[in-house]
Amino acid sequence: MTKSILVLNGPNLNLLGTRDPKVYGKVTLAEIEKDCILRGKALGYQVECRQSNHEGQLVDWIHEAKGKFAAIVMNAGAYTHTSIALMDAITSVELPVAEVHLSNIHKRETFRHLSYLSKVSVGMICGFGAIGYQLALEALADHLAA
Repeated sequence: MTKSILVLNGPNLNLLGTRDPKVYGKVTLAEIEKDCILRGKALGYQVECRQSNHEGQLVDWIHEAKGKFAAIVMNAGAYTHTSIALMDAITSVELPVAEVHLSNIHKRETFRHLSYLSKVSVGMICGFGAIGYQLALEALADHLAA
């Protein structure tokens, strides 16, 4: 099995650090990606990070992950609450996925409480800010070792 984990970020996450910092924090996506790569290395995994504002691109990357990556960390942004296509893509590649959200989606607007991804993910980490990505990497490393 490959010793690589793919970190996927969805729409508007390229604006982290400047977009509503009271909700999403002041950490930039570049900083999160750097921390993920370092944490992955400490866990014995190579981490590759990608971001897109386009649902179809995220679906394509999930498809490409099969056979290339051992697992996926995914923050699908608003697509979390709307995308059956992402849910189906995750199901089709049969890879463990850890869902991440910077904010606690269950303390926000009601429409954010539904996650199509959680139905097909190993687990979800939400509400802990940027460190949630590192927690997801640790959880996936533990899951893969089991």
